[in-house]
Amino acid sequence: MASLSGLSSSSSTFLFPPRTTLTHLYALPRGPNLHLKKALSIKSLQSTELDPSLSPEVHTFWKWLRDEGVISNKTPARPGVVPEGLGLIAQRDIARNEVVLEIPKRLWINPDTVSASEIGNVCNGLKPWIAVALFLLREKFRDDSLWRLYFDILPKQTNSTVFWSEEELSELQGTQLLSTTLGVKEYVVSEFKKLEEEVILPNKKLFPSPITIDDFFWAFGILRSRAFSRMRAQNLVLIPLVDFINHSHKVTSEEHAWEVKGPAGLFSWDYLFSLRSPIPVKAGEQVVIQYDINKSNAELALDYGFIDPLEERNAYTLTLEISESDPFYGDKLDIAEANGWSESAYFDIFLNRPLPPAMLPYLRLVALGGTDAFLLETIFRNSILGHLEYPISHANEELICRVVRQACKSALSGYNTTIEEDEKLKGEKLESRLEIAVGIRQGEKKVLQQIDGMFKERELELNELEYYQERRLKDLGLCGEQGDIIFWEPK
Repeated sequence: MASLSGLSSSSSTFLFPPRTTLTHLYALPRGPNLHLKKALSIKSLQSTELDPSLSPEVHTFWKWLRDEGVISNKTPARPGVVPEGLGLIAQRDIARNEVVLEIPKRLWINPDTVSASEIGNVCNGLKPWIAVALFLLREKFRDDSLWRLYFDILPKQTNSTVFWSEEELSELQGTQLLSTTLGVKEYVVSEFKKLEEEVILPNKKLFPSPITIDDFFWAFGILRSRAFSRMRAQNLVLIPLVDFINHSHKVTSEEHAWEVKGPAGLFSWDYLFSLRSPIPVKAGEQVVIQYDINKSNAELALDYGFIDPLEERNAYTLTLEISESDPFYGDKLDIAEANGWSESAYFDIFLNRPLPPAMLPYLRLVALGGTDAFLLETIFRNSILGHLEYPISHANEELICRVVRQACKSALSGYNTTIEEDEKLKGEKLESRLEIAVGIRQGEKKVLQQIDGMFKERELELNELEYYQERRLKDLGLCGEQGDIIFWEPK
């Protein structure tokens, strides 16, 4: 983490650290509904065989779903081999917003599933993702598990940076993603140690099979990459078969991708997770959705193990902090909290997009000092935010530009390669994880260069900006539109 002190004489702090966030475990949602199985007919006995190139486990999994009444010959999409590995292939033309799959809640795996299981009592009080992860591991080792055939088709690991070797992670040298990945790994290890001590070891009868840290990472990776979140009344859920759906940057909206149905009516007693196609799909093409339109490439790499080709996915997180050593710390913190900020503020800056609206006001607050400190007085508390929306003084604005540019240059010096070297590598055929690393580090550097360029331009405009004192004189009618002082002569 690069730290720069001295934004002003108040020693406020300006930071460029990577940020570790575990507030979301995934980006998809859906809902359920159960209806009676159709009467047996000659047509229903037609073959539902899959592509013979698929593994026997996938064929067996498909048969299980058919036996459960989840799929039939009329199901418009089936598993198939795609560039990403496994995906859903349209068996006929599928219209936009048409239902592709519907999975009943009895096959979901979520916190309610855990609560209703044999380990429900010992999982009370655990974080939802930890409870579900523990349930996955226990069920994985049980031959009689309802989800036995589902577990057989789950990957042993993903391309998420959490599973990269030290050599592979070295390709991320200097990136925020590297620090975030290491932070996440430390967090998972810490949570496992606590879980092992408080739940697993004291309840060996419930967990007869040994559970290792590698097992726990597997469960974490499965949830991170395959679980749906933000569902109605659901914060985390695995849905067999639906999680075959892959992401495409060509889908530009998260709308029309899912719906939670039921229960409703005499013959519908369960919820259904209804997966819909957000775009028209031709027979033989892959059915895809948008995982999360707001995620950066670093988040996609951490969660799913891929990056998006769209340049606008590249981002850099800027962190500002009001230092406790700042003589105006108390006043600045009060102002920050009164306006929805805190001691630290994080700003995600994306390539080819403007700066976040609140970034410059917060920067000006952090840098406030010297002759501008009068704005921190109580009399200005109700109007200070309005003043921070505009340049305060030449000195304040100049300091902001200088420190931001220095921070960008410092961050750029932490990478082992240049943008040009990364661009040359991208022209070669790279192993998937190296391709991700090159894309991430090049993207971060482009954003840093963009930020530096923005504040360089601002430096050149400092003498043309209108500052607080000039605005105040205009409000009082003591300054003309051209900035000239108006003198009133006595009559």
